[in-house]
Amino acid sequence: MRILVYPHGMHVGGSQLNAIELAAAVRDLGHEVAVIGEPGPLVDRVEAMGMEHLPISDRRRRPSPGVTAKLRRLIRSRGLDIVHGYEWPPALEANAAVYPGGRAAAVATVMSMAVAPFLPASMHLVVGTAALRRHTAARRPGPVHLIEPPVDVVQNAPGHPTADFRDRFGLGPGYVDIVAVTRLSPQLKLEGILTAIDTVGELAQHEPVRLVVVGDGVARETVEARAEAANARAGRRAVVLTGELLDPRPAYAAADIMLGMGGSALRALAFGKPLVVQGEEGFWRLLTPESVDLFLEQGWYGVGRSDDLTAVLRRLLADPGERTKLGTYGRELVAERFSLQRAARLQVEIYEQALAAEQGAAARTRDGVRSLAGLVAHKTRRRYESLRKSAARDDFNAPTLAAASIKSP
Repeated sequence: MRILVYPHGMHVGGSQLNAIELAAAVRDLGHEVAVIGEPGPLVDRVEAMGMEHLPISDRRRRPSPGVTAKLRRLIRSRGLDIVHGYEWPPALEANAAVYPGGRAAAVATVMSMAVAPFLPASMHLVVGTAALRRHTAARRPGPVHLIEPPVDVVQNAPGHPTADFRDRFGLGPGYVDIVAVTRLSPQLKLEGILTAIDTVGELAQHEPVRLVVVGDGVARETVEARAEAANARAGRRAVVLTGELLDPRPAYAAADIMLGMGGSALRALAFGKPLVVQGEEGFWRLLTPESVDLFLEQGWYGVGRSDDLTAVLRRLLADPGERTKLGTYGRELVAERFSLQRAARLQVEIYEQALAAEQGAAARTRDGVRSLAGLVAHKTRRRYESLRKSAARDDFNAPTLAAASIKSP
């Protein structure tokens, strides 16, 4: 098959990295795969993996009629079979590009915590958790598939070099390093990051502990201010902010304990690290054989108060043997269930099903009209919220939407 993969951005983030790594794994199964996207740090990653990157402007509407037209030209000129959009704007553009039908099919992947209700029902849709698949399939007539966030367990593995990373950021010996690799984003991420900073700031007054936060984003100033306050209370450099790293593997490998959600949580397991899963509204839970079923069901995330982060960290700080045991358990879990190669085989099966699906022109038109009406209503509502200064930055990834579909027991 000839496949074009369209991530929703080319900045560092879980959905984008999944899109690119999975594209390369599908290519390795014998298919012809290219990636289309705006300029950004991940373009180098695409090219380093031996895939072609096709550029589009970063100054555009979302969704963009111009991008849709370009996708349509590429379908004709390259004989594409699949256009695969990640998150809702690329998915809508991909679906519009293959209309009114023909040899190419559009596929959508949503790795957010909720699915836009106006995605065309006829599209083959991939989501990342069993709970979200069940929730979406009950409300959507079209096909909904599950591919849990995949991890390259060869490239992400224990033993990765850390010396240069430690030297660069002054991470000398003598401390237990707690690491979070994350976007500094107000939605989903910020609450937990600030809680972790405050918690380590208190623990560091009595324990040899250090928090390393790897990432960047619009909430950086808020995070920096909280880190400065925590360091002042601890009387030392207990919280270290590295900024964004295009290759964060040394940070994972340097950790003694990892904090994270989603794809970052799974990468932490690939490095054999004990993991405390972060969510919202006070959610923290240590991954153990007893808690794993929760995450296999709802994904590596949760909503609502669960374990106390201070108590969990004290437990892990006091018992290096437990840290080793839990790290080994996590590595075995991710290698068995979340390997990139397994996900690539599932993805190819979904592509084949999308190509084999038949839908008449009239049905496709009705589907497209319903989708367009839903998009217009969404844009109108967003405009109204913006005028009232109440709009969230991340559509369908805001806490209220996530909490509506997935709630921790």
